[in-house]
Amino acid sequence: MITLPLITVIDDDESVRESLPDLLKEFGFHTQAFSSAEEFLASESIAETRCLVLDVAMPGMTGPDLQRELTRRDQSIPIVFITAQRDEAIRPRLISQGAVDCLFKPFEPTDLLQALNTALRAS
Repeated sequence: MITLPLITVIDDDESVRESLPDLLKEFGFHTQAFSSAEEFLASESIAETRCLVLDVAMPGMTGPDLQRELTRRDQSIPIVFITAQRDEAIRPRLISQGAVDCLFKPFEPTDLLQALNTALRAS
């Protein structure tokens, strides 16, 4: 039995939570989606997740907040951040803090696939 890598999408935007998992399934990944970092942390999915596709700006716990919390818990999950914020300084900052990549919405599906492949090779 082949086990597909689990890619977890965390985004407060419902349209992203509906469309991204469909795209990820087309790429051949197993997916799930959460509307908040807190919802993900309360789930049983942390141990199974091979990569997070994580929104930067969310109500409550932000994407970078979740990244710090996972580090505090000694959970090493590669992260591909996604953001609608067009602040060019955010991408290098997030990558310097350990993210695999940071994609600006809307992004090309091939850019996401490349970032995921990099993340999965690193995990």
